[in-house]
Amino acid sequence: MKRIPIVATIVVALAVAAMIALGLWQLLDRLPQKEAFLAQLAANPARPVIPFPQAGDDTLLFRRATGNCAAVRSRQLVGAGKAGFRVIAQCSTDVGTTMPVQLGTTRDPAFRSTWAGGPVTGYINHAPSSQSLIGSVFHREAKPLMLVADTPPPGLAANGEPDLGTVPNNHLAYAWQWFFFAVIATVIYGLALRRRWHD
Repeated sequence: MKRIPIVATIVVALAVAAMIALGLWQLLDRLPQKEAFLAQLAANPARPVIPFPQAGDDTLLFRRATGNCAAVRSRQLVGAGKAGFRVIAQCSTDVGTTMPVQLGTTRDPAFRSTWAGGPVTGYINHAPSSQSLIGSVFHREAKPLMLVADTPPPGLAANGEPDLGTVPNNHLAYAWQWFFFAVIATVIYGLALRRRWHD
């Protein structure tokens, strides 16, 4: 009977321990944090209306807010699934900051908004970002916010209500994924040792 390879066993044991630790971190730390965050977001629509924030803060998602579009700098159409396209205006505010405003939705890919700005009331959501998925992994930046208008200008359909389902909560799945990797690594190494002993 051959001896158990010490170095290989230590390496596999450390890898399995790291996978279990990552699973526990997702389960015991990240999951409760996300659940508390989601509970806060669920309560945000009922909280008092605030001025549109000048800096990104995810704890303000779905909070009702007001802002004034002093001037429309640009307009764009962004895909909105079954609703067609979201019409988003990039506004200059009275204090010189930028405030993206989602005016409403349209199914016309050639729609051209003539909205010229003014006071807007709605709720806060994430603005579309051009950052790639890989870029978001290596550069953790706060996502820009936008104001989703309650009342659309003429020619546009109303925006949807705040949807908590758009905020991902995958930490339980991540935890089980790490535990599964740990089990697979252990089984594979066990089979490798068994084959070594029988050769």
